[in-house]
Amino acid sequence: MSNDFQDLLIWQKSHELSILIYGFTKHLPREELFGITSQIRRSAISVENNIAEGFGRRTKKDFANFLYMALGSLYETRSMLRVCHELEYISKELYHESDGKYVILSYMLKKFISSLESNFAHRT
Repeated sequence: MSNDFQDLLIWQKSHELSILIYGFTKHLPREELFGITSQIRRSAISVENNIAEGFGRRTKKDFANFLYMALGSLYETRSMLRVCHELEYISKELYHESDGKYVILSYMLKKFISSLESNFAHRT
């Protein structure tokens, strides 16, 4: 494994999603600053932060637990993206681009979690 969480493809993909979300939330209605804008930003940044924090933990089991938290935040982000789309705060194209990033990252996180769990399951 790498020596830096930033080398992990799952972190890089989660960071891309965060940057995309921070970019379009600058243009959401002002009245959403403490609502949707704040919530979707927190959930998106939580994905990459949980990956980074888990990377720094001592065991693969701890890392897997943080990846589960990242996955939960990713689901929350997807839910918020749908709200933004249905309220017509973002275009159909931007929604599909964001959702595509979600699908890829969700798959990658689940596979990575599985590999970590099978690794520490074989040790017991």
